[in-house]
Amino acid sequence: MPPSQSGYLLGIGSNIDPHQNIAQIIPLLLEKFPTLTLSRVLEIPPIGMNSQRDFLNVVMFIETDILEGELKAICNSIEIQRGRDRSDPHRGTKDRSADLDILTAIHFPDDANRPAHSITDEYFLYPLLDEISAYLMQSPFEIQQKGVEINIGHLTFGQAATTIHRDASTRDKRIV
Repeated sequence: MPPSQSGYLLGIGSNIDPHQNIAQIIPLLLEKFPTLTLSRVLEIPPIGMNSQRDFLNVVMFIETDILEGELKAICNSIEIQRGRDRSDPHRGTKDRSADLDILTAIHFPDDANRPAHSITDEYFLYPLLDEISAYLMQSPFEIQQKGVEINIGHLTFGQAATTIHRDASTRDKRIV
């Protein structure tokens, strides 16, 4: 049986230099959290906005006991570092370099079968939510859409769900 884990599910996306920005977001989160569990990265057309730029989207589980407000502040800070104008009232319908949304607080294995539609109305994230839940529960799962490869130095991710650990002794990241 998989271990008990509590934390948050995040939805992360970018449609301005998305490969570069997703690759920059992961190390910024690893500075705050020692372990990140990611779904595959999918390329998704923009929804609800007038743009020609496709998004790269990923769902992430962060095991942590920090308060949601503290996590939101970290997410907002990363968005700003990556160039998003959080003060723009139309920011939700504009192209963005970084979008980090807290989807829900969650506890595995208790919430493993929670329907994706009860977590978010962003239906394009449903297969990623199902994939990350199956991955954390060590259950088989297949998504028809191929994942997008993201590279950070010698680290490659995005084609399948994975866990990335920070190696604090060398500041290198690696897939485990």
